[in-house]
Amino acid sequence: MLLTAPSLKPLCVRGAQGCREAWAGLLLTTFLPENVVLPDPARCISCSAIPPFCFAPQADIILWDFPKQELLARLSLHEGKVEGLSFSPRGIYLVSLGGQDDGRVMVWDVSKREAVCGSPASPRSAGNANVVMCSSCRDEMFVTAGNFTIRVWELDAATKKIHPSECYAGQLRRITVCVQMTDDDDDFYLGTTSGDVLKVNTSSKVVTACGPQKKKFSMGVTALLLPKTGGLIVGTGEGTVALCTGSDFQVKKRMRVEGAVTSLTCRGRDDQFFIGTNKGQMYRSAYATFKEELVAVCHTEAVNDIVFPEGHSDLFVTCSTNDIRVWYTPERLERLRITVPNVTCHAVEVTRDGMVIVSAWNDGKIRAFVPATGEPMYEINNAHNLGVTAIAATSDCKQIISGGGDGQVRIWNIGEKTQKLREVLKEHRGAVSCIKINKNDKEGVTASLDGTCVIWDLVRYVRKQMILDNTLFKCVCYHPGEYQIITSGTDRKLWDYKEGTVTHVGVGHSGNITRLKICPANKSIVSVSADGAVLIWK
Repeated sequence: MLLTAPSLKPLCVRGAQGCREAWAGLLLTTFLPENVVLPDPARCISCSAIPPFCFAPQADIILWDFPKQELLARLSLHEGKVEGLSFSPRGIYLVSLGGQDDGRVMVWDVSKREAVCGSPASPRSAGNANVVMCSSCRDEMFVTAGNFTIRVWELDAATKKIHPSECYAGQLRRITVCVQMTDDDDDFYLGTTSGDVLKVNTSSKVVTACGPQKKKFSMGVTALLLPKTGGLIVGTGEGTVALCTGSDFQVKKRMRVEGAVTSLTCRGRDDQFFIGTNKGQMYRSAYATFKEELVAVCHTEAVNDIVFPEGHSDLFVTCSTNDIRVWYTPERLERLRITVPNVTCHAVEVTRDGMVIVSAWNDGKIRAFVPATGEPMYEINNAHNLGVTAIAATSDCKQIISGGGDGQVRIWNIGEKTQKLREVLKEHRGAVSCIKINKNDKEGVTASLDGTCVIWDLVRYVRKQMILDNTLFKCVCYHPGEYQIITSGTDRKLWDYKEGTVTHVGVGHSGNITRLKICPANKSIVSVSADGAVLIWK
């Protein structure tokens, strides 16, 4: 997702595995959305997901003041993982559902920042509860569902107890992954891994409808939305979004998006809704036309490198697992995606003439592509034994310098139809993380994770100088005058070079920053990180 951040001010709040962003007055879901809930414009909730251990650690719920982006409270009772969160209609209570190691449902008083009561979320005869949703009208009612369990809960505020009522499903045994409550609380809908939808009456606690009967949705129902125009919008694991009507949930309209649907939400108006997928894609659609329109994209894995073409601030290139992407800065849109399945691109470079994108991959190959179309130009197989980790091109575009996980630096002669190894330089003992070449192509510098930076003579192909430090060098660059080199890590700080003082601190990423570049026009900074985000700072 591309975001602008004026004056290095963060625009998003992220959970452990995802992010919900307030952008142009909208709540948008991107990049594997984790449990983040906005009950009103003043508060938001995030929770952490921690891998299970023999002794489950504490899993916190954090209450935030969203406009001020300040932490209000930390609620700590669950163990291992928080599976789901839901606010009551008036925001009086917050209901949280623990994960497999916890197995409890808790009710919290939002104003007092304390727990009201709790209970095991599912009966012993059933499996774990996966989802929770509060009533649309009453603060004292909510629903939980999961592996062969559906429960309607009532809160007794006077005695501080919650009482469950089991819902009768007859012979149906389903695993629920999503739930949606009607506005009048008469019914609620459940999406299942079996690919069908259950309709449950809130008063009788009985499943009153199940469908589609003949052709169920492939890869399960993963998201539900009840539009005010009528019907039920269903999102599936195979990327189908369908409008269903009637008691048998007949499909009237459908569309296809990239990736499994992770969320469906309305814009606030009755004519549009948004779709989020696990491929980092966000779509917009009108209820009337039911046609998808791609509005935002992002990487789904760590972004490893970023580069601006020479003299161009409106375009930049990023690389990650499975793909290289070209972005158009003014519109914050993806212009081109080059996909290479099942491999990771560690570094990317655009030649000075702008005619070639050169990339370094973990399968040991150097791949070159046409920037305009993404068509492959050539491949250098077995360039490094432990993968290619860094790449750079000379200004005349006739040589490529690559660094590998084995610590070697290799120089390649590039012809119109040939690519030949020219020289192998051996000084580093760890993976090469970054390569830079000076303006006249006679000198270069490489940084390595072994704590060394080596300055090379690229005419005689020998070492000129080595710099040692007790750190992991992640990147290196030349001073504009080329009489000094600058190394950096992941401290998320912007320094004044002459004074040596911090001028700005930008907080926006939830993971380590892997690369940061200033655009050629010096108007913006683009940073990429291990959380998969691409942020533009002004």
